[in-house]
Amino acid sequence: MTRFTTLIAAAAFALFAGAAPALAQSSNQIEEALKPKVDPTKPVTRSLGGTRSIGADPKAAAEKQVLDRARTRAISIEAVQPAAKEEREQIAEIVKGKPKIDLEIYFDYNSDAIGPKAVVAVNALGEALIKPGLKGGTFVLNGHTDAAGSAEYNLGLSHRRAQSVRRYLIETYKIAPDTLLVAGFGKERLKLPGQPLSGENRRVEVVNATQ
Repeated sequence: MTRFTTLIAAAAFALFAGAAPALAQSSNQIEEALKPKVDPTKPVTRSLGGTRSIGADPKAAAEKQVLDRARTRAISIEAVQPAAKEEREQIAEIVKGKPKIDLEIYFDYNSDAIGPKAVVAVNALGEALIKPGLKGGTFVLNGHTDAAGSAEYNLGLSHRRAQSVRRYLIETYKIAPDTLLVAGFGKERLKLPGQPLSGENRRVEVVNATQ
């Protein structure tokens, strides 16, 4: 058998067997995607203390309230239950336009445990979040599923998976718990609405929500 036919046979076998996961993004790629994008045309308003003032910005103040509620929920009861629909809608609105990246974190079927297939991507995320350019920021981990199964089941599963990623980052990379927020969206916000069962819909969206 020639090398070419061997490669074709291997590819066919991988497809039949479910295919191996794609290579995870590197920590450098994640860092670059999550870096704040500075608009040079917009002046930065600063308070007398030298930090950006959000008191005069109604939108920023409203975002802070939503994020503070999510933070309180996450650190006080470990976000056992998924966020309510209103809060999910508010978080979805906040993350629009903010630096974000979709990570393909491979969990076993019906599992929220971070196993060998998932750990590579989660480690890359952890390494990115402790880099000087991102360290200390506030990040939202949004869990998403494909459209298979009921809405209630997928909502719970996506939340538990996002929470597993949060716990791993806290325990392994010593990231401050109050800087990692979670929201499970289930199948509410498909990445590919035209392909509802596509694996690309099963993802953890990481958003830099630092103000």
